[in-house]
Amino acid sequence: MIKNDLFLRALKGETVDRPPVWLMRQAGRHLPEFMEIREKYDFFTRCRTPELASEITVQPIRRYGMDAAILFSDILVIPQAMNIEVEMKPNFGPYLPNPVRDQKGVDNVVIPDVNIELDYVMQAIKATKELLNDEIPLIGFAGSPWTILCYVVQGQGSKNFDKAKAFCFTNPIAAHQLLQKITDTTIAYLKAKVKAGADVVQIFDSWGGMLSPVDYQEFSWQYINQIIEALKEDAPVIAFGKGCWFALQEMGKSNASALGVDWTISALNARYLSGRNITLQGNFDPARLLSPPTEIKKMVTQMINAFGKDKYIVNLGHGMLPNIPIENVQAFVEAVKEYNG
Repeated sequence: MIKNDLFLRALKGETVDRPPVWLMRQAGRHLPEFMEIREKYDFFTRCRTPELASEITVQPIRRYGMDAAILFSDILVIPQAMNIEVEMKPNFGPYLPNPVRDQKGVDNVVIPDVNIELDYVMQAIKATKELLNDEIPLIGFAGSPWTILCYVVQGQGSKNFDKAKAFCFTNPIAAHQLLQKITDTTIAYLKAKVKAGADVVQIFDSWGGMLSPVDYQEFSWQYINQIIEALKEDAPVIAFGKGCWFALQEMGKSNASALGVDWTISALNARYLSGRNITLQGNFDPARLLSPPTEIKKMVTQMINAFGKDKYIVNLGHGMLPNIPIENVQAFVEAVKEYNG
């Protein structure tokens, strides 16, 4: 039994004394203890070495005492397992030297045996569960099929993912084949993660907001919903679409346990659009963690008051930035723990 099950109770919509708190990208770049590891090992070595991944996962928990841990990994381990080369270049980000841009490229993409190709992730989960010792739940995650497609076709990060969109709009049959392959792999991957010990899974649709509402339904949401339907009996599923406020009504009807929202929507509108029944997670602007600690505490309290303490998980509206002072993160977490609205 998990000792602090506040996060799991919020996902079930139970009444709580205060909402739970964790932060997207809580492990990593802003922590000095992480930087020490980063100087010794490159990015994918950290992901592929269970001892390193588990240590990085628990570092923020030791320091701040969040109510959930999220496994240190990357969404691009999935395309790597699918026979697509992915590099992580310093000061550049992901780079895929052979992007998929035609039917032949799609045909060469394989649906792997995740228990073989991604066994290192499962071993990292087991190692992390040992370190956590049932104190708090562990979140496993994956990128949405659309977000993975964006990188696989574009070949790198982008402000508009024009090549990815062009591929979908000029070659929709191949695009849907690729999306389905990614979806099938992701379902198997997340199921294996739950089996290995992940208590909750989150789907990150980082680039969903690049699509129009109509295209979002066609190229992103239907595939996310497949994953939710496949996983709903296994573990709670959180769906987070950055910039996807326009889809909250549709998302709110799904079997997701919670929906993540970014900082471009108010709590009032997020509750209204999602149908008021589902647990919401978010939506503090990560850059606002650069505000003075006293200001952060005030804003966190206001945010909880706006969402309400029940059916709510305190989080950022996207991942933590690397230049955030430790005392500011501390103030954010403390404000939630001290909350008594």
